[in-house]
Amino acid sequence: MAATVHASAIVDEGARIGEGTRVWHWVHVSAGARIGPGCSLGQGVFVGNDVVIGANVKIQNHVSVYDAVTLEDDVFCGPSMVFTNVYNPRSAVPRKSEYRRTLVRRGATLGANCTVVCGTTIGEYAFVGAGAVVSRDVPAFALMVGVPARRIGWMSRHGERLDLPASGQGEAACPVTGERYRLDGAALAAL
Repeated sequence: MAATVHASAIVDEGARIGEGTRVWHWVHVSAGARIGPGCSLGQGVFVGNDVVIGANVKIQNHVSVYDAVTLEDDVFCGPSMVFTNVYNPRSAVPRKSEYRRTLVRRGATLGANCTVVCGTTIGEYAFVGAGAVVSRDVPAFALMVGVPARRIGWMSRHGERLDLPASGQGEAACPVTGERYRLDGAALAAL
């Protein structure tokens, strides 16, 4: 099944779009972009040249995925969330050579209107709440909220909050799937 591209979308020559990916209204995909299979790019999405998007990624309306951003498989980007690629931008100072790479690991959720400051890594299955501002690396499975974002708990792969403290020791099960997790200090792992 080929990719579906709306007539209003612009896909520059050279862009690679995976099978079954849907590109909706007024999207612009730059020439160097690599997008995996089964993705959805909502209305008004922009994808830069130096961008890699894995399989089954959902990018909701009005998200710009700028150069130096990598989204692994199964990432969810909520409506109007923001990526940056320059830490200290000035209009009069060229800084394209100073882009800081951002990596969003498999299964992570980035909530509506959150901001991810460049140079950070969002861990696997982490969950960034709506409106949060992420300015440092986020551990796998962490639930992050606020400005600046802080860890207030942990989420399962299924996207359910786990009954664990923000740090310490313990075990918990996903209330939907029953999958078990172990907390050791400030790191959570699936068992």
